[in-house]
Amino acid sequence: MMLGIKEIQEIIPHRHPFLLVDCIEELEPGVKAMGYKCVTFDEPFFRGHFPEEPVMPGVLILEALAQVGAIAILSLEENKGKIAYFGGIDKAKFRKKVIPGNRLKLECEIIKRKGPVGVGTAVATVDGKVAASAQLTFMIG
Repeated sequence: MMLGIKEIQEIIPHRHPFLLVDCIEELEPGVKAMGYKCVTFDEPFFRGHFPEEPVMPGVLILEALAQVGAIAILSLEENKGKIAYFGGIDKAKFRKKVIPGNRLKLECEIIKRKGPVGVGTAVATVDGKVAASAQLTFMIG
């Protein structure tokens, strides 16, 4: 299932400049999602991080992963129109710089759900190499 920006915006409330997912190429509602962020030089955060050597902030990579996870969980019929909030970040690791020109692959698999709380394992890669990974906890509100 391929989702573009318009379909993504129907699922999650994020908007420019904080919408960090350009497309979703795989989606299994409530189970997992995989999408991409095309990192361009004109991203607003590059003006200050860092002017001499632009690097995508790690917290924004985690946010992009969380947005993909939110798309997975909020695409369930019972969650339509709701918001997935961050509940926690565990085991976060940053292994590779993400720079302008990279195509950041974002994957999140929901591994546990109990009521409005869930956990997903998330991995961001560039050219098949892990840039960041984490276990993300969310709460549906």
